[in-house]
Amino acid sequence: MKKLCKWISDYMGALVLVLAVVALLVPQAFSMFKPTLINPVLGIIMFGMGMSLKFDDFKIVFSRPKDVIIGCLAQFTIMPLLAWVLSRLFALDQALAVGVILVGCCPGGTASNVITYLAKGDLALSVGMTATSTVLAPVLTPLLVWLLAGQSVDVDVAGMLLSILWVVILPIVTGLIVKWFWPRFTERATDYLPAVSSLAIAFIVSVIISVNAQKLLMGGFVIILVVVLHNLSGLCLGWFLGRVLRLSDAKRRAISIEVGMQNSGLASSLANLHFAAYPMATIPGAVFSVWHNISGAIVARLYNRLSARREARS
Repeated sequence: MKKLCKWISDYMGALVLVLAVVALLVPQAFSMFKPTLINPVLGIIMFGMGMSLKFDDFKIVFSRPKDVIIGCLAQFTIMPLLAWVLSRLFALDQALAVGVILVGCCPGGTASNVITYLAKGDLALSVGMTATSTVLAPVLTPLLVWLLAGQSVDVDVAGMLLSILWVVILPIVTGLIVKWFWPRFTERATDYLPAVSSLAIAFIVSVIISVNAQKLLMGGFVIILVVVLHNLSGLCLGWFLGRVLRLSDAKRRAISIEVGMQNSGLASSLANLHFAAYPMATIPGAVFSVWHNISGAIVARLYNRLSARREARS
């Protein structure tokens, strides 16, 4: 069973991609599942994140505040502004623009920690950034969405704040409490949590794409292009910021990956909850979930090749 779970987590990107293609071409295969399931499934992912976190992960905020502040500022400025610029540049309609902006305003995703580890980046910084940006998300995400999209659509800031508290913060806190009181159970469960999260993400992506399959087939190329540019630009600008600030190579990698990889499942959940009048607003988050796992694996390999070249030169 452990080997199967490891295989699922190792090939998460391929799994999400395959199910996304199936959902696009054979949407009826997922017709039994409703979008209302997205929120509880996302809660399961966040609960697993809480069980995998340690209280020590938050110590980096106090032991290395400068690094975390730089990372979180980059997280909540680069990606939101990129989302707004790309939405304007490609003249996206209201629904898709809101979806792209939601992705940009969300905190870092849990997959970024795995990719940072594979890329030999500063894992402690990556985990600390994910934890910190997630804690800040109930306030910053609704506020940023309101600032960037509030002129074109109604943004329920208070409602989004409460949604993030219920769907993200509460499950994480519950996971931390379970880990605190039942450490042995948590230790056994951690072998299976990455696989559960991978399957949950694949499920969310598949449901969203199946519901909007026809619209995606008719004009999905533009949103795919925007999502790819959004993600790659975030990865590049995160790394460039670290270089400008003369941070170590490991820190640059962590910030690059943390900035470029978003909690896109949360973006789709918020779109489903608060922008029901714009069904296509859920699509950018689903496409981002597929793409950033692929690009993350590629980036990790590129960073490792650079390290190998440097070692060979020295």
